[in-house]
Amino acid sequence: MTTTANNHPLHGLFEPQTVAILGASSDPNKLGGRPIRFLRDGGFQGKVYPVNSRNAEIQGYPAFASIKDIPGPVDQAIIILPATACQAALEECGEKGVKVVQVFSSGFAEVGPEGVLAQKQLVATAKRYGMKLLGPNCLGVVGVVNRFFATFSTALEALTPSPGTISIATQSGAFGSCAYSIAIQRNMGLSRIVATGNEAHIDVAECIDYFAQDPGTKVICAAIEGCQDGNRLRAALLKAAQNNKPVIIMKVGTSSVGIAAAATHTGSLAGNDAIYDAIFAECGAWRAQTIEEMLDVAYFCSKLPVPQNDQAGIVTVSGGIGILMADAAETHSITLPELPPVAIQKMVELLPFAPIGNPLDTTAQVTAVKDGTTRTMEIILTETNWSTLFLYMAQSACAPKRFESMRRALIALKQQHPARCLILIGPSDDAVRLSLENDGFIVMTDPSRAVVAAHACITIAQRRKHLVPIHPRLATTHKLQQVQTEAQAKQLLAQHGLPILQERTCSTRHEAIAAAKALGMPVVVKILSPDIQHKTEIGGVILNLTSDQAVADAFDLVTQRAQTIQPQARIEGVLVSQMAGAGLETILGVHQDPVFGPMIMFGLGGISVELFKDVAFASAPLSQDSAQALIKRVRASKLLTGWRGQAPYDQQALVDALIALSNFALTYCDQLEGVDINPFLVQHTGAVCLDALVTIRT
Repeated sequence: MTTTANNHPLHGLFEPQTVAILGASSDPNKLGGRPIRFLRDGGFQGKVYPVNSRNAEIQGYPAFASIKDIPGPVDQAIIILPATACQAALEECGEKGVKVVQVFSSGFAEVGPEGVLAQKQLVATAKRYGMKLLGPNCLGVVGVVNRFFATFSTALEALTPSPGTISIATQSGAFGSCAYSIAIQRNMGLSRIVATGNEAHIDVAECIDYFAQDPGTKVICAAIEGCQDGNRLRAALLKAAQNNKPVIIMKVGTSSVGIAAAATHTGSLAGNDAIYDAIFAECGAWRAQTIEEMLDVAYFCSKLPVPQNDQAGIVTVSGGIGILMADAAETHSITLPELPPVAIQKMVELLPFAPIGNPLDTTAQVTAVKDGTTRTMEIILTETNWSTLFLYMAQSACAPKRFESMRRALIALKQQHPARCLILIGPSDDAVRLSLENDGFIVMTDPSRAVVAAHACITIAQRRKHLVPIHPRLATTHKLQQVQTEAQAKQLLAQHGLPILQERTCSTRHEAIAAAKALGMPVVVKILSPDIQHKTEIGGVILNLTSDQAVADAFDLVTQRAQTIQPQARIEGVLVSQMAGAGLETILGVHQDPVFGPMIMFGLGGISVELFKDVAFASAPLSQDSAQALIKRVRASKLLTGWRGQAPYDQQALVDALIALSNFALTYCDQLEGVDINPFLVQHTGAVCLDALVTIRT
């Protein structure tokens, strides 16, 4: 039975009509026997062809000595053979005309150089025959709706998944089986599950791309350890977002191609996974930190309508639980507005004994009011446009008979307000919970987890409105020369629209004095060396010099310090610069990510960046909106608006600088390794680069 007429390249992986198992076993408990047993017992309606030269029949199916002996076409083959036999088996699949092959066998790239070579040969063979290859070293595919249990996972030994709309794609088979086992135990309806293994050919990104257009999938869960093709992952996530399919993704481990920390602050900070956070946000996905969180968010997304705003109400019979949820709402940027006057008047009439607010504590006396809880909810839903309403039910759902009247009232309420997200919280009887879930409600035991999941749903909906398209990387014909010093770096950046101060390079103390006079004192003197990147660490910067003698002494002092602390460093003199004046120190940077290309960094500047790591990243190029969004993601950016009576800083100058830097990064993306502008001083009027480091690929 097929669920879609999908023409996607992976359609044959998830919806085959005929399946051959190479290395089939009569023992239903062996690796070669489990898929046959799962397909048979699960009720797969397609044809199953065991391939084993030693048996005429395997687990009730006629067996064949070779895949070539199978009459008619074979949509998909599963290879469960020793690694040394897989290449020949794949050749036979190609000759047979098989379009999709799963390789469960291990012993490839995960074991060393010889395995890497063998894996490359598999890919070359698959491409030569036009086949799609899943694996090797993969756990396989589970199709819950079409009962296609093509896996050897022991999770299916004791657990039977229920059909639903959540699909899961993961690199790790252990992660995948753990996740869907928990989902099954939570009675979450599943659609399709795939574990991609070594990802020699098919990866998680391509599976997300398939799920994004699969009618049977409403919510996508994914887990990756690394990414080989950044644009393919981006495109898949964007496709899902544009098709209104939430993606909840986990990123564990490090990138398979590595993210080398450059000599810049930007490069070292990018290694902390902030790049993936930025990409997921730009593409409308939610990054979960735990399997529990991933499944919570998927559960919410599969049942709730799309939240239209970040506003919520809390109704509770417990003041303490209401405070707990209010704290969580503030932490996770869910707005709890005040009730409008009309709602307050109606609430006072209904609950004269209750303190009226949001959260709204009905107190236990609400039980004395007929349908008091649901009538309270009705007032809020009618008199506000808040997208989300939380109800803490206490233990009322633990008593099925007593709860029945409330259940009917809740159903009526949901039918009257189908666009609202109604979230029920509290312990419940299993039968009551299942009944409520079947009626389309969310039921959670933990109030804090409920707020976190609701926040994720709201964020996903908001991110869909600001998706960042994939920009082509256009290599320029102009070649950048190696940038040796701060002076050269700032001159290069100034040519591309970044503001700098007037300054001069001086090789003698007399030149330094003349430069100071020409620029106008006070001035700054900095050591100038291609080998000293962090000048403040060696005392190589002296500020606020107001006389000829002070400038001359500063020249001698920074030169002496550099020669003493770094005797091998090449000293080209000093840089004499105007004093910038007061302002807020920030850091701007470019990180050339090997997977996703040029990324722009913004954060708290000066030496504090390494201590607090209060930075955010965004893809180049930036627009006015995306530059402002990048700034807002940094906690310290609140200082820009004016803090404790201070005048606000020139945010437009900062936005303009970020955009100019992003255009520079995209123009030279094939040549740049990284850029640091630290500090970038934002003033009440204007902004300026005070120090810069540009690294060119060698």
